[in-house]
Amino acid sequence: MLTYHKTTEEEKERITAWQYTGEYAIYNTAPYAEQKARGVGFANPKNNFYSFLEDGALVGFINLYEEPTEVFFGIGVRPDLCGRGFGWQMTQAACELSGKLFPGKSLYLEVRTWNERAVRCYEKAGFRIAGEPIHQTTAAGDGVFYHMVYHG
Repeated sequence: MLTYHKTTEEEKERITAWQYTGEYAIYNTAPYAEQKARGVGFANPKNNFYSFLEDGALVGFINLYEEPTEVFFGIGVRPDLCGRGFGWQMTQAACELSGKLFPGKSLYLEVRTWNERAVRCYEKAGFRIAGEPIHQTTAAGDGVFYHMVYHG
């Protein structure tokens, strides 16, 4: 069973050092020191990061970013643990946590259309694709994304 807590500074250092391979390398981030210098990502105080652990080992994180009328959901699973069901468990916990922290606000995410593994995970947890795919530029580059909304 997974447990979670607010992400610590040490965990932010470890998470930003994770290295994904292949097409998933687009999810690699700048080192935490660089993020802190720029006040972005894990160093943005508006983000609400939570670390997830199994038997004391860090397996992933979520971010719940409150906006005026809804909450943006982000997630990351440790590269060597992708595809083992942790994302689904963390997504379920994020939906519950968001409802407690931000009652009355809908939860949404954006996922690259080619990331079928993630899309299936989110659908299993209760998210549904809303509208047509959108083209946008992120810190990780240009992409085509599905906008998905939680329907718990």
